[in-house]
Amino acid sequence: MPTAQPIVTVVRAGRQSYAAGLRLQAELAKQNVSQYAEFRNFLLLLEHDPVYTIGIRTKGYTSQDEDRLRKLGADFHRTDRGGLITFHGPGQLVAYPIVNLRQFTPSIRWYVGTLEHTVIETCRQMGIANATTTKDTGIWVGDRKICAIGVHGSRYVTTHGIGLNCSTDLKWFDHIVPCGIEGKGVTSLSEQLGRHISTSEATDALLDSFAQTFKCCVQEQTQARVTN
Repeated sequence: MPTAQPIVTVVRAGRQSYAAGLRLQAELAKQNVSQYAEFRNFLLLLEHDPVYTIGIRTKGYTSQDEDRLRKLGADFHRTDRGGLITFHGPGQLVAYPIVNLRQFTPSIRWYVGTLEHTVIETCRQMGIANATTTKDTGIWVGDRKICAIGVHGSRYVTTHGIGLNCSTDLKWFDHIVPCGIEGKGVTSLSEQLGRHISTSEATDALLDSFAQTFKCCVQEQTQARVTN
């Protein structure tokens, strides 16, 4: 295993459509994975325009369901990530790590657990001490989900990631069963802390937590690499 800390470059992409976010991920992941030591790791940070997405395990969402959700003013995408249906939109910090796990620990199970610990530590730094994992996916505060997690891995290269509710309009979630879990709700950093939490404020805590839990060096992008 490598002894030096891996380097992860932060790409701040601002607000993007979900389709544009997929293109950015694909461009960043398009590297020679056989030379894993030379793979350049990225952490893509952005907010999405309103969109409902479903993962590979989601069943039962018909074209009629898709039309119903689109009429609310949101886009709709079927994806290759894990997890079930969720919502992304303004006020939610979306983080897509595009990393080669051979530079870290070559295990998707390890990766998901470390990503969970990153979010829990982020919440703790923000002042929410009781954020935790449960038997259900994601990060929870009581019986309300504050962060969705859905990842994809191919040849140890990761895509997709997390959606941390900062100041998200939670009414969007009323139209679905978030992540397919009945009887539970959603929450946000703003709701839990009783004040407006911007995605930029949460980003500072997330980057610090990511560097700690993944034991890596996080650096800002110094020049443009990707375009919309």
